[in-house]
Amino acid sequence: MLNSKNNKGNLIVLSGPSAVGKGTVLRSLLQDYNDISYSVSATTRKPREGEVDGIDYFFMSKDKFKNLVDDGEFIEWAKVHNNYYGTPKNYVKETLAKGKDVILEIDIQGAKQVRDNFSGGVFVFLAPPSLEDLKDRITKRGTESDSVIDLRMENATKELEEAKNYDYLIVNDEVDRAVDKLRSVIIAQRCMIK
Repeated sequence: MLNSKNNKGNLIVLSGPSAVGKGTVLRSLLQDYNDISYSVSATTRKPREGEVDGIDYFFMSKDKFKNLVDDGEFIEWAKVHNNYYGTPKNYVKETLAKGKDVILEIDIQGAKQVRDNFSGGVFVFLAPPSLEDLKDRITKRGTESDSVIDLRMENATKELEEAKNYDYLIVNDEVDRAVDKLRSVIIAQRCMIK
């Protein structure tokens, strides 16, 4: 009798440029698809309005973050736009061992670390329909100065070149369609025979 590849969960890595809609797509997915766990990242950046510590991110000082890095407590970490971000290692390992899928919403640098240090991850690149659309999204946030917007656009141009290193590419031209595609990737990975 054939079975799917194993009883261990899959690590799904969702990344893409800043403001591409990773958080929006992920929140929408998690509302209707409860067969996956979201791994909350740690960060040294200040919370945005409405963000809650322990739900959106684990907000912490740079000193505390660096101590956790030194102790090997992150599956990946990176410095992005002058702040640090990282994924707590123990939560991911324990959840996967229980047979539950885990999804990480991380930047390109973090995805590279996971690819290098974790076997079996599934990498999904979320792309904007165009760079103009991406700049419009960043500007509409109203939280960034012109110089920060320019830096994010410069970084986005480089990050889009990394899509070739991912297993799947999803263009976020419509949130519902992007969510459907991401859900399909997750379901397909659970059904894979190896």
